[in-house]
Formats: sequence, C-alpha cells, structure tokens
Amino acid sequence: MADVKTRAHDGDVEAFLDSVENERRRDDCRAVMAMMREVTGEEPRLWGSGIIGFGSYHYVYESGREGDWPLTGVSPRKQSLTLYIMPGFDRYESLMARLGKHRTGKSCLYVKTLDDVDGTVLRELVTASVEYMRERYG
Repeated sequence: MADVKTRAHDGDVEAFLDSVENERRRDDCRAVMAMMREVTGEEPRLWGSGIIGFGSYHYVYESGREGDWPLTGVSPRKQSLTLYIMPGFDRYESLMARLGKHRTGKSCLYVKTLDDVDGTVLRELVTASVEYMRERYG
C-alpha cells in the first residue's frame, strides 16, 4: 500500500506564504487562516508542499488505507484559493446556495477572491464542517 505523501510538518507557514507571487491570493489566504485559527482554536501547520492545515483527524478506509489529514485548511493555488471542507458539501446545500461565486470538488472549495463570497457564510461553512469532523472523529 502506498504511503500518504501529504503529511504535516514543521515548515515555516509565513515563509511559505511570502513565496506566493499573487499578492491578492496571499492576502486572502492570510484572512482565511485567521478565520480558521479562530474557528478551530488550532495553529496553522504546513501539510505537504502547499496546504496550510488546522487540527487533524485520523481516517481509516474500508480498504485498510489510513492516514491523517487536517480538519480544515487552505491553499493559495495559482488558479484559485482552495479551502478544504472535509465532509464535502452535500449537508451544506443552504449555505452553498448563499455563499457566492465558487466551484467545488469532492472536499475542495475553490474561490478566485474572497470578494466573490459572503464572508459570514464562509465562516458558517467552516465552523459547521469542523464541528462535524470533531463529532465524527473525536
């Protein structure tokens, strides 16, 4: 079984952010980080080469594969700011309808800029997601 490549490490979060070329993306990422720090009560940690995660949980799939992942996180990708909403989005339809301009993947929320979304709704989404993950995984 292959090892999980994305792991938490003690890299310098601020140095990583300083390396992001897009100033707007860097600033938006810092704003999301501040919100995630408040919501989780956790300090940011680098996961892999480009995810800033908060807290962690341990998962085990039916296949036997297991690992650790952040409760929530953010990454200042080139195309968009990516937020990690680990339970996915099905249970948050009403919030997603009010969020604003975004795209989603399985557990990824993609926004071009924070100006495109309602910050209050975004905070509600992150809070609900973290609460769910803590209830489910302890």
